[in-house]
Amino acid sequence: MLDRTDGTEVFADHRELLFSVVYNLLGSVADTEDVLQDTWMAWTARCAGGEPIENPRAYLVRIAVNTALARQSAVSRRRETYVGPWLPEPVVTEPSAADDPAVRVEAVSMALLVVLETLSPLERAVFVLHEVFGYPHAEIAAILDRTPPAVRQLARRARAHVQARRPRFAPDRRLQRAVTERFLAAALGGDLAALLDLLAPDVTMWTDGGGKAKGAALRPVTGRDRVARMIAGGAARRVPADLEIRYRTVNGDPSAVLFDHDAPFAVMVIDLNTSGDRVAGIYAVTNPDKLSHLDDQD
Repeated sequence: MLDRTDGTEVFADHRELLFSVVYNLLGSVADTEDVLQDTWMAWTARCAGGEPIENPRAYLVRIAVNTALARQSAVSRRRETYVGPWLPEPVVTEPSAADDPAVRVEAVSMALLVVLETLSPLERAVFVLHEVFGYPHAEIAAILDRTPPAVRQLARRARAHVQARRPRFAPDRRLQRAVTERFLAAALGGDLAALLDLLAPDVTMWTDGGGKAKGAALRPVTGRDRVARMIAGGAARRVPADLEIRYRTVNGDPSAVLFDHDAPFAVMVIDLNTSGDRVAGIYAVTNPDKLSHLDDQD
């Protein structure tokens, strides 16, 4: 039997893994923290009960994943009334985390998380556990209380869905950082010609203001001309006078966190096309509720 001290240490040892798994299922830091709190309570109750736990990691992941799935319906209902496009809550990570095989870059990228939103909760759970964290289908079946054949079918559907919407490729991080810098210089300067040169013809821009930030579009904007004119036309009206740009790794990608008087103002994540020479996706999070935690991560 684990005592309270041992149980606390075991949970702390696995907390980073649990956060990564649940965040990739829900895309929300606040909801993830709530799930981890529920997982902690279930864990301490089990420890106090005296039953032996042969594999604490497997037990904790199972509790966390199923708690997240149970919470998914409430999360989905809340997003149905969300004002404008919903984007995952940005998480600033250390650059070294991108090289950690337990937290693969694509797993936490903003672009991939947007695609994962279109999967069913079970498909998403299977995809995240198998494709991201390397769990075998038999182990996922035990976590989800499904048969291995059912899990393999979910995995095939999820993989095909994701591949059709986001072909897998490894972006050059230095190039992504350089393009991000060029994009911000053009965007903040209202340079329409430079923007047109950077953007792919089918570029899409998501602006998540949650109804609380000015200038956020109420739906994704697609097409080079439309995106460029929207950015160039709004730069002069919305950019704070004391804007500061801090380049950080956000959801595994080289990105920019914009500050106004030391308060987070926006997060800009740029997604390149498979050729790596044009901007295919722009993810701008300006909802202040999704940025407040960045003070602690800076």
